[in-house]
Amino acid sequence: MAVIIRKIEQKDNAEVASVIRNVLLEHNVPKVGTAYADVSLDWMFEKYDASKSVYYVVEEDAKILGGAGIAPLEGGAEDTCELQKMYFLAEARGKGLGETMMQKCLASALDFGFERCYLETMPYMQNAQKLYLKSGFKYLDAPMGDTGHTECPVWMVKDLTLL
Repeated sequence: MAVIIRKIEQKDNAEVASVIRNVLLEHNVPKVGTAYADVSLDWMFEKYDASKSVYYVVEEDAKILGGAGIAPLEGGAEDTCELQKMYFLAEARGKGLGETMMQKCLASALDFGFERCYLETMPYMQNAQKLYLKSGFKYLDAPMGDTGHTECPVWMVKDLTLL
């Protein structure tokens, strides 16, 4: 069966939360000060069922393998969105799904009228950073907005007006 990328549905909430938490645990990410502790993790459909927000899941054989979303940057400028909760199970990595998902999210950000896309990640998530750099993100010296992710010390931004 083919891989499907689609918008999150309410029935996906528990499975998406499980995927994200499992990936974070696999990478030994701190549970506090990261996406692991986000209260919205258990109700992702409702979180992204908002203005200028979308969350996509990658599904194969009725199993969710990962996802990523776009939403306004909390505490940030009105023209800035954040790439959020882009995580994939090990079995989905290395197949180009991250790049496909990235392009889908950035296209949505443009459709929403955003001019910049911000993200936060961990220093040891090197493969993710390679994808972000390849996609045109640049490193920042300080965080933007107020995400609450105090344990994510790598900050990046992409100028969407250059697309």
